[in-house]
Amino acid sequence: MLKSPGSPNPRSIGLTGAPAAMRKHFVQGDLTWVDMIYPTRDEVFALGEHYQFHPLHIEDVLSRIQRPKLDDSDDPDYVFLVLHFPFFDEVERLSVICELDIFVGPTFVITFHDGRLRPMRRLTQTAADERGSELLLGRGSGFLLYRIIEGLVNYCFPMLYRLDEKLDAAEEEMFRGDTRRTVQELSYIRRDIIALRRIIRPNIPVVRLLAGRERDYLRLDEEQYFGDLVDGLNRLWDMLEEQKEIIEGLDSTLSSLSSYRINREMKTFTLISVIMLPMTLVASILGMNVFIPFAEHPLSLPIVLLMMGVIGGGLYAVLRHKRLV
Repeated sequence: MLKSPGSPNPRSIGLTGAPAAMRKHFVQGDLTWVDMIYPTRDEVFALGEHYQFHPLHIEDVLSRIQRPKLDDSDDPDYVFLVLHFPFFDEVERLSVICELDIFVGPTFVITFHDGRLRPMRRLTQTAADERGSELLLGRGSGFLLYRIIEGLVNYCFPMLYRLDEKLDAAEEEMFRGDTRRTVQELSYIRRDIIALRRIIRPNIPVVRLLAGRERDYLRLDEEQYFGDLVDGLNRLWDMLEEQKEIIEGLDSTLSSLSSYRINREMKTFTLISVIMLPMTLVASILGMNVFIPFAEHPLSLPIVLLMMGVIGGGLYAVLRHKRLV
């Protein structure tokens, strides 16, 4: 961790009460990065007072869930972003929203999140090293902001690749006959795709607006940096669109297969009923409590059974001839 003599000290802005694991503070040259995990209300207000953040932006940080957005503030000079990125809940088998609140000024970057985003942990570990801190923070707040968003965008691609693998596995399982398991798996995948679409889509216009902001500290040497982030988000969205089409196609195919299997089983039951119906009729007549000729004859039972077999065999032959069996 590097600190320059002129940079603000965490103790001077009311952060001494935060656990070390919940707050990380990095300084490189004139740039300060404060990363807050589950900050308390007092800590957020202390930072807001020190950096003169707008009260509404402070309330946005403290609120439970905000829509992704970008707000400018000319006095003082900073940009406030709210972005959403997914975290896959293994228990619920669902991608849930992780909110990232970012304040970016000429000499500072302040981030607030709940600690579940793995790229944020990796970036703070990199910044803790002297060489890593120089690479991340040495080119200004705009470059640090780019690296944060880039890491989070790239973090989403493996999640979508895993969805592709699940779709392939579900497609193979579909033709093995275990319809109930396949329906359940497709339902989980569909729910996850819907959740990811809801999380990823609102970030695209926010990052696109960020690429067009005329701020000196957001202008990087390579003009394509923030445009590259927009391209990355668009690729994520294109993958989600393709997966949405695939899941709809698989669902339609599964419905057709299920209908075919049900119809085939119903056809079998119907044919069995047709063959058994004459036999049942004969058995019912012979079982009536009335006088039946030759009922006492010793060969009556074999004759009746033979007659029932002939009727059943004849019906089977007719159905076979009509290719119904």
